[in-house]
Amino acid sequence: MTPEDSLMKVCDSTLDDRDIVTDPDILRSYSRDRSTGSVAAEPIGVVFPRSTEQVATVMAAAHKNRVPVVPRGAGSGLSGGSNAIEGSLVLCVERMRDVLDVNLTDGYVETQPGIFNSELREHVGRSGMWYAPDPASKDFCSIGGNVNTNAGGLCCVKYGVTRDAVLGLEVVLADGQVTRLGRRTIKGVAGYDLAGLVVGSEGTLGIVTMARLRLRPLPPPATTAVAVFDQVADAGRATAAIMAELTPSMLELMDQQTLQVVENWRPMGLDVNAGALLVAQTDSGHGSALADADRLLQICDDNGASLTHRSEDEAESEMLLGARRMAILAMEAQGDWLLDDVAVPRSRLAEAMVRIQDVAGKHDVTICTFGHAGDGNLHPTILTERGDQEAGARALLAFDDILEVALSLDGTVTGEHGVGNLKREALSRELDSVSIDLHSRIKQAWDPLGILNPGKALPRW
Repeated sequence: MTPEDSLMKVCDSTLDDRDIVTDPDILRSYSRDRSTGSVAAEPIGVVFPRSTEQVATVMAAAHKNRVPVVPRGAGSGLSGGSNAIEGSLVLCVERMRDVLDVNLTDGYVETQPGIFNSELREHVGRSGMWYAPDPASKDFCSIGGNVNTNAGGLCCVKYGVTRDAVLGLEVVLADGQVTRLGRRTIKGVAGYDLAGLVVGSEGTLGIVTMARLRLRPLPPPATTAVAVFDQVADAGRATAAIMAELTPSMLELMDQQTLQVVENWRPMGLDVNAGALLVAQTDSGHGSALADADRLLQICDDNGASLTHRSEDEAESEMLLGARRMAILAMEAQGDWLLDDVAVPRSRLAEAMVRIQDVAGKHDVTICTFGHAGDGNLHPTILTERGDQEAGARALLAFDDILEVALSLDGTVTGEHGVGNLKREALSRELDSVSIDLHSRIKQAWDPLGILNPGKALPRW
């Protein structure tokens, strides 16, 4: 019996038949995430555990048989982090969807990892509480995936990314052992921050089966402010000036190419001749949200905005935010797309945006740049005509050039989407040799056989 057969035999005895898939047609749909440009192979099977105990049993058998395991949530990732490799078993937590506890007094929720971000937000919202991290994919991304990639979102400029919301985790290690990391208290420094280490590790250190997440009271209603710029660099300078003085709850950017693609896909009256559009929200209480929004728009005026507007119309605000959230969907409909994810210091944002436009001209491709301006986190997305292989090759060169732009501006090759298998080479350029060695030793300590998500998240060494 092969090691793979031995593992699948354990899965057969541990899981219900409906929770094991080996049909090649179905396997293909679980072999890769939402990213383009990333490599993937067909797994030997996909399993859908429903409990921590089932995950632990499968991992113990995989460890014993030295079969690689690729953890997967909703498959909404954008870096190849949950792509299958040859001979691997995909362990998908999408059926682990229970909310286990909502503790209003201590301000946290405990949940299994398969629940969608928006579902969890709605669940705790019924108790008057709020889970802050809100990726643009919140309606179809899972909490487990959010933890694995340290996902951000539109409101993270004020309320933080997933790591800021994680109090504790239940994790199944590579050999099947189960541990609980973190705490229930707001403060705590007992031992190393192992829960924080797992957040963003892309399933290379363990499989998260429960997340204890910090909740907040529902914020007051937000005021939306919009600024139109003729030049994208002016929008970058305005962003740096805003963040030096204010803390908006949201500060998002779309450049001209993004506005054109979104408006072409779903017409809503966007100004497609604008160089860039900033959409901001302020949610300070006691009436100061209006004052903050007015000050924000004054800063935009001082930095070259051609039009500013404070919206008190909820429908208009939702339309503008919807336009930002649907950017990727519009690009998927446009043609072949290759999405990048970089971050730079806010002081270098204007320069980054101009240089990304230069990359587009150099490689004769269209690059739509949008993202979380308040964090300096940009998502330049390269569009080419569908099926044009020559243009696709140019897009890959442009993708790498964008990474080099970020590094040259003291930035990072990924702000929130993760390294996956798309950016391992680039990560090796970002980290120094000592850091690369530390990564290697941490991986060895947690997963000595290297069976958890091989070839992902870590620099090549």
